[in-house]
Amino acid sequence: MKVVIVGAVAAGMSAATRLRRLDESAQIVVLEAGDHVSFANCGLPYYVGGVIEERSALLLQTPQSLHARFDLDVRVRSRVIDVDPADRTVTVLTADGEQYLEDYDHLILSPGARPIVPDVPGAERALVLRDVADVDRMAAATADARTAVVIGAGFVGLEVAENLRHRGIDVTVVELAPQVLGALDPEMAVRVQDRLVRNGVRVITSAQVTAIGEATADVAGPTGTQTVPADLVVASIGVTPDSTLAAAAGADLGPRGAILVDEDMRTSVPGIYAVGDAAAKRDAFGDGPTLIPLANLANRHGRRVADVIAGMPGRGRPSIGTAVVGVFGLTAAVTGRTERRLRAEGRDYRAIHSHPMDHAGYYPGATQMTLKLLVDPSTDAILGAQGVGEAGVDKRIDIIATAIAGGITASELADLELAYAPAYGSAKDPINMLGYVAENAAAGTTPSVQWHELASAGDEAPVVLDVRTAAEHARGTVVPPWGDAPVNIAVDDLRERHGELPRDRRIVVHCQVGQRGHTATRLLRQLGYDAANLDGGYLTWRDGIRTLEQAAASAV
Repeated sequence: MKVVIVGAVAAGMSAATRLRRLDESAQIVVLEAGDHVSFANCGLPYYVGGVIEERSALLLQTPQSLHARFDLDVRVRSRVIDVDPADRTVTVLTADGEQYLEDYDHLILSPGARPIVPDVPGAERALVLRDVADVDRMAAATADARTAVVIGAGFVGLEVAENLRHRGIDVTVVELAPQVLGALDPEMAVRVQDRLVRNGVRVITSAQVTAIGEATADVAGPTGTQTVPADLVVASIGVTPDSTLAAAAGADLGPRGAILVDEDMRTSVPGIYAVGDAAAKRDAFGDGPTLIPLANLANRHGRRVADVIAGMPGRGRPSIGTAVVGVFGLTAAVTGRTERRLRAEGRDYRAIHSHPMDHAGYYPGATQMTLKLLVDPSTDAILGAQGVGEAGVDKRIDIIATAIAGGITASELADLELAYAPAYGSAKDPINMLGYVAENAAAGTTPSVQWHELASAGDEAPVVLDVRTAAEHARGTVVPPWGDAPVNIAVDDLRERHGELPRDRRIVVHCQVGQRGHTATRLLRQLGYDAANLDGGYLTWRDGIRTLEQAAASAV
């Protein structure tokens, strides 16, 4: 059996090495257009910033080491330019300009994705960051650069922005959307933007680069066009699947040109498989295919296709999309659907916000995080989660991602037995607390109101009740848009003073993070009031309102 693999990074090399471990007799040929194989592409921004000091640390394997350990025939600077599925051959173009045919029994396409570069004057000066050659160019360009513009505020764009700041470069991030980090909902992403600004990164949202000069970039937004200094310009808008070979072979394509595959990574063309960023993924939350260009999925699907070719039983799973990024010491992570996407899909959902400490508050070093859980109100299934904070966020999002994969409901998070010691968590872990809130919501014992629902309450304006102390109230409170001053009665005084509240209007209760609001809401409902808790309390309201203010300011 002869297997030819196009692409020698995450998915392709995972397929090659797994297949060798399963079949010692197989002939495995790996064709790579670039100069390097199996490199750590997720580490590229950190080499630019000097966090990873040695370039050699990025180079995990060489053709020689892969041949020695796995008996793989790995050929670099060998670009596949055509596929003939009838004859089962590929045409290979070498660095010397020579062409030859390579036959196969099975062909695995793992060409990855191409960076998107804006079609504007001067775009040829924009750098991208996908492989080792790219990082060499960017590292060289930072030597004399004092200013930089990063186009795109997604995961990689923010990593590049941070690492350019580590080099002492003045950085401006330009994002077409009204927020940074579009993988998060706005009230979560606003904290990431705050961290960028506090560390000297200028952020321009609702804008786009329209031209790139010799040392500048023109940025157009709702307020007009401004010229921004830019010795260095980095395009980090996103990627598009490299499906050229698949299309030429007659394979069916899906969203944004991704290669359509079944759960065994087979394309519509017999004998041809596709994995990695070029291939569409099965969506765990929908019926159609989706595009999720993440390294862990690339490695998983590379292993999966090797199993299929070796004749092992199938274990295909749909993808939920789990990702994390660090921004100047702040961690932001997401899994599954966002609220914005659920709204766009017209799906019912319930949102839960919390602001717990990453470990026991009495133990030194505890920091506050923000978590958001999205739940199907009819089935209690977890639809997604997001987290932002100094510490412990990745752990919690990983737990929720595992819960989604295992079919654990939102309420069942309350029953998870998680490791606890004061330095690592709390006796009621933030995950358990999300489960308690979900359980209460599912039972209908504590109705809740979202920050954006309160912000647009209109004619059905409720009474806003702040149950924090007078001192907390004075430092900042929920001010409803209809102008009524909020009522302030501390939760400990509510039993004696609830008579000050009207019984003919709904009461939305809030505290700082939602916990005291829950206690007050339960009390008021048992006393006959139509009361609901403001989900996530004042902190979620504050962050949400700031996103509306920022959007309004950018539109002026």
